[in-house]
Amino acid sequence: MSVSNLRIFLVCILLLMTAVSCERNKNDVIPDVYVDFYVDLRSDVYFFDFVSTITSSVYISASTNNWGPRAAGYDGNGIILYHADWDMFYAYDRTCPHCFVNESLSKAVNIDGIYAVCPQCSTYYALPSFGSKSSGPGQYPLKIYKTGISGTYLHVWNN
Repeated sequence: MSVSNLRIFLVCILLLMTAVSCERNKNDVIPDVYVDFYVDLRSDVYFFDFVSTITSSVYISASTNNWGPRAAGYDGNGIILYHADWDMFYAYDRTCPHCFVNESLSKAVNIDGIYAVCPQCSTYYALPSFGSKSSGPGQYPLKIYKTGISGTYLHVWNN
């Protein structure tokens, strides 16, 4: 009988873990918007310095390469592309999560070296550390978008 109870307990734990793992990430406080664009890393002049320099960053917006709203990020604040390593790129929404949650503001962060800095609340977000808070009042990381390289193209998207 104890083996049966153990099995039931393990099945319940497994179901609980599955349910919790499917729950949306509570640290992702910026609402989802449609993001889906490709960057030509070799032939687009706008990205030459970005591609050739590790730990460099560049802003992407709706007007960059005429990508329109699919590259605008939340509320049109834009997206930061960060070149972490030769073949590793991160993409972050420029909307400050602290200002969004605590002040209902859609404030765009600025780049300062390897940090994104909010001009409103002075929270520093570390770009090499998945946009996590480095200092300041913020408690949530920057919203991160998926990236992938296919040939000479960097694909940035969500969902």
